[in-house]
Amino acid sequence: MTQTLHVQIKSADRSDLEDRLEAIDAGEDVDPSEPTLSIENLETFGRVFRSINLELLEAIVEHEPGSIRELARLVDRNPPEVLENVNELADHGLVELKENGRAKRPVVWYDEINVDIPLTTGSGQGRKANA
Repeated sequence: MTQTLHVQIKSADRSDLEDRLEAIDAGEDVDPSEPTLSIENLETFGRVFRSINLELLEAIVEHEPGSIRELARLVDRNPPEVLENVNELADHGLVELKENGRAKRPVVWYDEINVDIPLTTGSGQGRKANA
């Protein structure tokens, strides 16, 4: 079964979080929401989802490496550089680092990313290009 992470370009929307938590506390049934990651702007999105980071995500999903060093071997890169990229992905919630003895094992729970990129600003007016 495919597990999908939805990514959107906008500030994190937590408007219904308090209502959902109160409903859970009251014992009400709450429909699970789709797992969604909000990235604040296109510049950050471009940095986080650049090709070297996508290559790491693909290698983690396909090979389930037991450590950063093993992941580095899979992508033929230096471990310190891979660790830096994996930490960036972890900071954005795209990778979880699990303790594996003295090593850290990179883990992702999804195998597909669905991205929503708006082509207009919130006010409905398009962005102006520099001529």
